[in-house]
Amino acid sequence: MSPAMSLTAIGLVIAATIGIGLFGLRISRTTSDFYVASRAVTPRWNASAISGEYLSAASFLGVAGLVLVNGADMLWFSVGYTVGYLMLLVLIAAPLRRSGAYTLPDFAETRFESAVVRRICSFLVVGIGTLYLLPQLRGAGLTLRTVTGAPTSVGAAVVAVIVVINVAAGGMRSITFVQAFQYWLKLTALAAPIFVILIAWRSSDHPVGLLDSLHGAGAEWAEPLSTAGGRDHPLYATYSLLLALCFGTMGLPHVLVRFYTNPDGRAARRTTVVVLALLGAFYLFPPMYAVLGRSFAPDLIGAGADTVVLELPGRIFPGTVGDLLGALVAAGAFAAFLSTSSGLTVAIAGVIDQDLLRGRLNRVTGGDYLAVNGFRIAALLAIALPYLAFELTGRLSLADTVGLAFAVAASTFCPLLVLGIWWRRMSTVGAAAGLLVGGVAAITAVLVNVIGPPSGGWPKALFGQPAAWTMPLAFITMIVVSKLTPQRIPAGTARSLVRLHTPEAVDVDRSFPQP
Repeated sequence: MSPAMSLTAIGLVIAATIGIGLFGLRISRTTSDFYVASRAVTPRWNASAISGEYLSAASFLGVAGLVLVNGADMLWFSVGYTVGYLMLLVLIAAPLRRSGAYTLPDFAETRFESAVVRRICSFLVVGIGTLYLLPQLRGAGLTLRTVTGAPTSVGAAVVAVIVVINVAAGGMRSITFVQAFQYWLKLTALAAPIFVILIAWRSSDHPVGLLDSLHGAGAEWAEPLSTAGGRDHPLYATYSLLLALCFGTMGLPHVLVRFYTNPDGRAARRTTVVVLALLGAFYLFPPMYAVLGRSFAPDLIGAGADTVVLELPGRIFPGTVGDLLGALVAAGAFAAFLSTSSGLTVAIAGVIDQDLLRGRLNRVTGGDYLAVNGFRIAALLAIALPYLAFELTGRLSLADTVGLAFAVAASTFCPLLVLGIWWRRMSTVGAAAGLLVGGVAAITAVLVNVIGPPSGGWPKALFGQPAAWTMPLAFITMIVVSKLTPQRIPAGTARSLVRLHTPEAVDVDRSFPQP
């Protein structure tokens, strides 16, 4: 891999990102522009932008690394990341758009008529967003270190600075254009080297090494539910992972805020269908890097597996061709970090602005507080904390860290949204209790994994993949406590559910409190 070519490619991505973001600044003026792009994003644009921010460091680098080390079972990451949007399409996409809210805490407060539920949701948005931002920053540092040998903090700092510039400049409207561009760049960067490799292999008279790892001593790697890579209780781990990925998607703040940008519920559903197609196309390629890596980069299996996507082109094509393909992959990797980090920063900044800054700044300024300026301050705070803490995830792989974020989302916002949208007997106390129980359980599992995971057996399996017990625990808590507190069912429940489930063509008051 040529450092000069790779740095040039990364520089071009950064320049394009800032340039497109500045274009968005020209048309971003109102609070609605910054929060939800004035709810005017078409399904195709929105689908590309959602795919751009959703395909993170875990997707671009981490999935290939996990499959390289642990084998066929890790293919469930690709499946789960995609199927999560099917769950979102079926259960919450259109009602969430019809709510008219700007953020998840907005939705929670109006649906449950409780400031306490809103505050809990605010803390969870910041927590989940921060947990998801950590691997993005680590992935950026890993990429720049692989290319140049620079410390990981340098790559993380570059991403943090660029994200703050774009988000603070134009908010949601600005990053919509940026993320749509970055999806197609990521798909091209991942697909082009694979096609070149396969064409070269097909035209070769001696395809040495390809797929050798699937035979003999490496056969266990290709078998589902094996104990390859030292996994304990693989059946439980697989089902728990699938629960986290399939149902955690509907609880990710940066994903959900995107559905508020559609013009109506029908557009939200159409957006989700297009997203499924775009994600399906992307996830064809990371497993191919893993299979090729077993033959051409086996030294990465012990350490450095997350770099297999970056290093494979140079291993197969020493010289100019490998350098060019490596530069393209490095550019795509940086686009992945930038797009996901931007979406997360917008989601976190919106909550920080509304729930932490607005009241204080209004008191300080005597009511002259400008929402746009507060959003910009919040964007800086939203990226500063993850930047200071990103090295805490050093012991975990990129995809593992993101998997834990999904587990927290599946154990908190998933039951809140599903029951809040579809069950009229949900009480305020039940919502708060379920959020706290599910959140504490899942976050405890995350902390155990970060500080020092158990060495083996059921403790390792339960804390390594907690969704199979934390998500049902949250659902059960919400249902049981709600049944025990029927007097705390919000008075406006019937009105809220009519608003959520009635098509926009019908004249229904959809006014939620606006920031």
